[in-house]
Amino acid sequence: MLEVEFGQATSPGKVRTNNEDAIGVFCPKSRQEARSRGWLFVLADGVGGLDLGEVASAKAVEVICAGFAEAPENTFLPGFLPRLIQHANAAVHDEGLTRERRGKTMGTTVVACALRHDQACIAHVGDSRCYHVRDGRATAVTHDHTWVNEQRKLGLLSEAEAARSESRHVLTRSLGPELFITADMTTISLRAGDFLVLCCDGLHGALPDREIGRIVSELGNPDEIARTLVNAAVEADGSDNTTVQIVAVRSVEPMAMYRGRLYPRPVG
Repeated sequence: MLEVEFGQATSPGKVRTNNEDAIGVFCPKSRQEARSRGWLFVLADGVGGLDLGEVASAKAVEVICAGFAEAPENTFLPGFLPRLIQHANAAVHDEGLTRERRGKTMGTTVVACALRHDQACIAHVGDSRCYHVRDGRATAVTHDHTWVNEQRKLGLLSEAEAARSESRHVLTRSLGPELFITADMTTISLRAGDFLVLCCDGLHGALPDREIGRIVSELGNPDEIARTLVNAAVEADGSDNTTVQIVAVRSVEPMAMYRGRLYPRPVG
């Protein structure tokens, strides 16, 4: 069956006194729940420049984790995760309309990763990322919702220009400002020995992908990996909050689909 270990770490960085990041985890309580519901990891980064980013990120994580825990067993995760994120968006939006928040604007990025059997489903909004690390190489499976990334995809900016742009942190999508939001969704196959890295821009903005892959691959313990990545990012930059979740895949349960139902896939 699917077995994972995880670690997480966070730091306000060198400049900011408050930490607007939030993280959450749903751990199955039994082998049966691991098969029928799975694991969930969520990371949110309150949008800087707006009010109450820490409120927005905490609300998003709370709603997504609670919704995942209450979902029916064997829910189709690729369709469910984007709906959870929409529920979180509505909750953050409504939070900004309460009397005590009136006149305040708030927003947050979010990346959520659900794991079951031999699959990882990743949904995100904003520029918090998920990396898939295999054989020492870190590959981003999310695409930043930022102005410079949109310009780069259109061929109006080069990779180097996008990396240097003063607008590289300007988001084109986040939870909270609008009542409706669309989350991007992707699914990847897992195998034993893989790692998943969920992180905010405080990490991937300070460390290149190859350095993330190197640190993850050289250190086997998820807690140690998380602390090392955060410390390295703060040392390299430290101008932003930095948060990371590490998921180490120890074993998987290969599955196959037949007539709309999942069956264990023979190994060998």
